[in-house]
Amino acid sequence: MTYCVGLFLRDGLVMLGDTRTNAGVDNVSTFSKLYTVGVPGDRAFCLLSAGNLGITQAVWNRLQEGLPLDGETQTLKSVASPFRAAQLVGAAIRAVYAADGPALKAQGLTFSASFLLGGQIAGRPHRLFLVYAAGNFIEATPDTPFLQIGEHKYGKPIITRVLTHDMPCVDGVKLVLVSMDDTIRTNLSVGLPLDLWVYRADSLELPEVRRVGAEDPYFVVLRDGWSSRLRQTFRDLPPPEWL
Repeated sequence: MTYCVGLFLRDGLVMLGDTRTNAGVDNVSTFSKLYTVGVPGDRAFCLLSAGNLGITQAVWNRLQEGLPLDGETQTLKSVASPFRAAQLVGAAIRAVYAADGPALKAQGLTFSASFLLGGQIAGRPHRLFLVYAAGNFIEATPDTPFLQIGEHKYGKPIITRVLTHDMPCVDGVKLVLVSMDDTIRTNLSVGLPLDLWVYRADSLELPEVRRVGAEDPYFVVLRDGWSSRLRQTFRDLPPPEWL
């Protein structure tokens, strides 16, 4: 399992994913689930994946090789809009299912894959999509400015309490890291290191992916500060009058 989250902010996009994969308690590995592609001055995209690692890696390879869309072979470097980019990811998922789905079913395995796609193309606004295993997708909006995949339930409460579309990207980074820390503390199938991607709207430059490990100075300060403030806030709450 994994946990990935994306924030759709007025100022840009913040996307974070863990790197733990496991096929049982004695078979734990580290694989990045964050992929980026861009053309400087024209476009920048980030793709986060959750589900069967063999399936999600196959989808990424299909995207790099190109798939038929609008009558010609397209990649994320050539599609005309972010909407078309989400359609292309859906097409890649369906292509992998057509090739591998029957064999997986014969082995009693579920076709499990979902993706977060965020990015921008010149002349168009930045957008964030969640693409499901069937290839269909939904889009984040100012009213619901975040999307999650994987083991998302533990990291959702802090996001729903705090997040607004107007939140600055710097606060968005704090928020996704706290959300991830809550998930890591609760679920052993999610773990460090983390991959973080922060895109500033209209920059049309592909940001570097920041790898956040257990010894990352900022992450240590953030997780320790969050824990201590939560404990203090709990202690400061008034006791029930009836006891």
